[in-house]
Amino acid sequence: MHTGEKPYMCGECGYRAAKKFSLLQHTRAHHTGDKRFMCGECGYRTVYKNAMFKHMRTHTGERPYKCDQCDYTASSYSTMDSHKKRHTGERPYVCELCGHRSKVKGDLNRHMVLHTGEKQYKCSLCDFSAIWKASLDAHLVKHTGEKPHLCETCGYRTHSKAYLLDHVKLHTGIKPYKCDQCDYSATLKKYLVQHQGKHSSEKPHMCHMCGYRTAYKGNLGQHMARVHSDEKTAQT
Repeated sequence: MHTGEKPYMCGECGYRAAKKFSLLQHTRAHHTGDKRFMCGECGYRTVYKNAMFKHMRTHTGERPYKCDQCDYTASSYSTMDSHKKRHTGERPYVCELCGHRSKVKGDLNRHMVLHTGEKQYKCSLCDFSAIWKASLDAHLVKHTGEKPHLCETCGYRTHSKAYLLDHVKLHTGIKPYKCDQCDYSATLKKYLVQHQGKHSSEKPHMCHMCGYRTAYKGNLGQHMARVHSDEKTAQT
């Protein structure tokens, strides 16, 4: 029977599990440091052999999981499972504080941090701080100018892995985000959001120097550079 009880608790961090084996897995992964499987390509280490197999696909480019509704392929079952929810619209994970719904549990966990506002990851070179370590890692590269993430199709380079993943999607030609008011479709959700501004009279982005308003954040940046660049220089 599924009672929902989680009697096994981690003495280090308070994590609770329904099964003793799950608690042992958690302890090995987060508290013992016993990561005996190492990638010979990049030095990545993990507790689990299966995790190493998944990791190696990042080097080989293997994507054995195929979507039966579109051309999308994935390197792991969990990634494919998340993708398929785009076709169904299913969002089973709900935030109890604000009602936000997520397709996968990991997205909900990341969302919950937004309610605390805690930015525990601090940059040692400036005042920047971040909620997530990945955000700090991406920020730190700005100090070095390094762009380690390379697109093998066109040679595009970026400091952020997330930016590279978005860029790579442009090469696939797949446009899963559809406008409900016209025939427009987009590779990335942010492009659809930008497009939908054309159908709305809202202009939420305002220039604090002259009151100019626009539907797009990018347009505001261009306005500031074109119209107020001399004023900003004089103020500094």
